[in-house]
Amino acid sequence: MINLFDYEREAERRIPPAHWGYIAGGANDEVTLGANRDAFDRILIRYRTMVDVSTRDLRTTVLGVPVSMPVLVAPTAMQKLAHNEGECATARAARAAGTLMVTSTTATTGLHEVISASPGPMWFQLYLYQDRGKTRAMVEEAVQSGYSGVVITVDAPMLGRRERDIRLGFTLPKHLTIANAKGMEVVPEASDDASGLMLHFRSLHDPALTPKDIEWVREISGLPVIVKGIVRGDDAARAVEHGASGIVVSNHGGRQLDTSIPSIMALPEVVDAVAGRAEVLVDGGIRRGTDVIKALALGARAVLVGRPVLWGLAVDGEAGVRSVLELLRQEVDLAMALAGARSVSELTSDLVVTGDWGIGNGEA
Repeated sequence: MINLFDYEREAERRIPPAHWGYIAGGANDEVTLGANRDAFDRILIRYRTMVDVSTRDLRTTVLGVPVSMPVLVAPTAMQKLAHNEGECATARAARAAGTLMVTSTTATTGLHEVISASPGPMWFQLYLYQDRGKTRAMVEEAVQSGYSGVVITVDAPMLGRRERDIRLGFTLPKHLTIANAKGMEVVPEASDDASGLMLHFRSLHDPALTPKDIEWVREISGLPVIVKGIVRGDDAARAVEHGASGIVVSNHGGRQLDTSIPSIMALPEVVDAVAGRAEVLVDGGIRRGTDVIKALALGARAVLVGRPVLWGLAVDGEAGVRSVLELLRQEVDLAMALAGARSVSELTSDLVVTGDWGIGNGEA
């Protein structure tokens, strides 16, 4: 395994087809799923030379939390589909790597159990439920368990139409549940036109989310609120005006509105709109160290990776996730050196140019 794509191929071999379809798939024709990746190939690096790069420093902070590199673990649902230790194995690997994990509402392990497996800084990704009492209870559990931030996902008022899941009749195996959905833990069987997860979302998630909900979550939690799923500057500005401390530029990994803008293309507009009032992160299609330095050059504080973590988890549990994160660390370190950057603060906008050309598919 010499890069993340090797882990992807091996993970697909090990995971049952319906489960792999859920992990790998996107919405409708999966245009955005592919565009997230392709967009990085249209950003080229204007590297500096004649810089002493004999030492490099990958360390940074996110909302004041020190991390060993600008790569965080994105919230991904139902990790026990990939490995029986699921979210707990990922939490231990993230801690060993010196980075921060975001635990999903739709985890197959309870919030308290995940952070107990690896105590330390961790954020909770929140879907707002129609039942605000249940939403409040999840937030309160996260606070009591020691989570230090709440990431509200705002791009899923309804679940995107994920046709792979419908064709394969995806649902959770009987021995797994959505552990945090108290009273609704069991995902229903798939129907002819909807996966089990789509039916689960319809029964729980609130399509009436507005910016005022940012204020509400901040008030009941007392924690910094990070808003995930934004691709427009005006939406980012509204989020900040309602109390967001951070923005995650994200199109949900191409799993919601197909043909939506790739996250990395949306990043500069959001950075400009936020204008330093909140930290900006980005996810979607990040597979190489060069992707990471491009994102930081375009204004991101750090990136989040999702699917590659699941690939590592499927291949070798905690050790596989640690390996995936270490591969990315090594690639970021080398890319910084070759670009003439000794620290993440030197990854500035003059290092990148964009265009409609491509220089490969990133899988060599």
